[in-house]
Amino acid sequence: MTTSRALRRLPLHLGAAVTVIVCLFPVYWMVTTSFKPSRDIQSDDPRLLPQSWTLDHFRRAVDADGFGLFWRNSVLVTLGAVLLALVVALGASFAVARMRWRGRRQFLLMVFVAQMAPWESLIIPVYIIARDTDMLDRLPTLTLVYFVMTLPFTIVVLRGFIATIPPELEESAQVDGCTRLGAFRHVAFPLLAPGLMATSLFGYITAWNEFAYANFLIIKQQDHRTLPVWLSSFQNTFGTDWGATMAASTLFALPALVVFLLLQRQVTSGFAAGAVKG
Repeated sequence: MTTSRALRRLPLHLGAAVTVIVCLFPVYWMVTTSFKPSRDIQSDDPRLLPQSWTLDHFRRAVDADGFGLFWRNSVLVTLGAVLLALVVALGASFAVARMRWRGRRQFLLMVFVAQMAPWESLIIPVYIIARDTDMLDRLPTLTLVYFVMTLPFTIVVLRGFIATIPPELEESAQVDGCTRLGAFRHVAFPLLAPGLMATSLFGYITAWNEFAYANFLIIKQQDHRTLPVWLSSFQNTFGTDWGATMAASTLFALPALVVFLLLQRQVTSGFAAGAVKG
């Protein structure tokens, strides 16, 4: 019986393995290319494993004009958008999960519709609004755009996570003398750590990797660009420096990978809790 069950699951496991390989191979190629010497990158006979290793591409990427500045811009915009989304979504998700008020279902429907909307289709309206309000070429504009992009998902996940916390815990704290806000802050809020980490990671990845809005909203003030836009124009006098570009891309992807590995367990439980409760 065990053998037959394993045989039935074999196509599923093979499909999963192929999917993982297809998804991870571009990342593997990016990382290995960043360590290859330039002669191997331009070779007509590409190899899966580098013949030799070098750190010259990383040195050129770090020493390139604007790398530190655009890294700082990306950090400021990303952290600002994530913190704003967490603060606003925490209040909205608590109101939706704990309170009953007229228009609650309609509000949830609007949140789900906003989550499903393709943000690329809104580039032109957002650009026109930013232009007419003199908000082009400003980092706060990008922060607000990324905040709006991550807010619906943050509300949905935190709402589901708050619903998993028994309201009796907060009621007991209120009986002991806490206000409703104090009961939430001292009892429910510490239990929201996995949900907060899950939504923070999603918001971070969304804002950190976003290219289209950063490219369209930052036009004249080149010092306000973010790393994705800078990477797209990373060239030298001989054209695109693929080794340094891959090294810079590896450094760009490293923070998200480190944060995810550190918070993997909390993130997984946060997404699961936000998905199973209504």
